[in-house]
Amino acid sequence: MVELIHKVLGVLQINMRWMTWNLFLAFIPLALSVWLFRSHRGRSWVWWLGFLVFYAFLPNAPYLLTDIIHLIHDIRTVQSVWMITLVLIPLYLLVILGGFEAYVISLINLGHYLHRIGKSQWIVGVELITHILSAVGIYLGRFLRFNSWDFITQPDVLLTSVVEDVLGKQPLVIIVITFAVLVGLYWLMKRVTLGFVSPKHHSLSQ
Repeated sequence: MVELIHKVLGVLQINMRWMTWNLFLAFIPLALSVWLFRSHRGRSWVWWLGFLVFYAFLPNAPYLLTDIIHLIHDIRTVQSVWMITLVLIPLYLLVILGGFEAYVISLINLGHYLHRIGKSQWIVGVELITHILSAVGIYLGRFLRFNSWDFITQPDVLLTSVVEDVLGKQPLVIIVITFAVLVGLYWLMKRVTLGFVSPKHHSLSQ
C-alpha cells in the first residue's frame, strides 16, 4: 500500500508540471480574448498584434484533449482501480475540461465582439474556420512538436512542415477527425456555458 501511494505521488508530481504549463498556455488566449473582444478599444496595430497572438496560442486550449494519452500511460503505471477512479481520472477531467472551456469562452468572446460590431452572420463561419486552424495547430503540436512561438522563432521551418507533412494523406485524416471532435464538443460546451451565463446571450449561438 505504501509503495502504491509513493507511485501515485510520483505520477502526480510529474503530471503537475506539464498540466500546469499546458493550462497556463490554454489561458493565454482566454485572457487575450477578454482584452481584445470584451473591451471597447479601437483596432490599432497593437490590437491586430494581440489578435495574431490570440490565434497563435488558441490551439493550446483544445490541445489538452490529446493529453488523454498520458492518462493511458498513468493507468498502466499505477494499476490500482481505486487510485485511478478517485485520483487520476478526476484530475485529468478537471485539466482537460478546464483547457477546453478556455477555448469555448475565448470563441464566445469573439462571437460577442462580432455581434457588437454588427457581424453576427459571421459567427458560425469564423467558428468553423477557427476549428480548422485549431485542428491543424493541434496536429503540429502533438505530432510535429511545434510550439505557438515557432510562428516567430522559426516560421520557415514551420511553413515547410505544413507543406511537406500536414498535406499528406494520414495527417489530413487526423486533422479532419480532430476538426469533427472540436465541432461536436464546442457545440455542446458552448450551449452549456451560455446556459449558465444568461439566456440573453443565446443569440450568439445562432
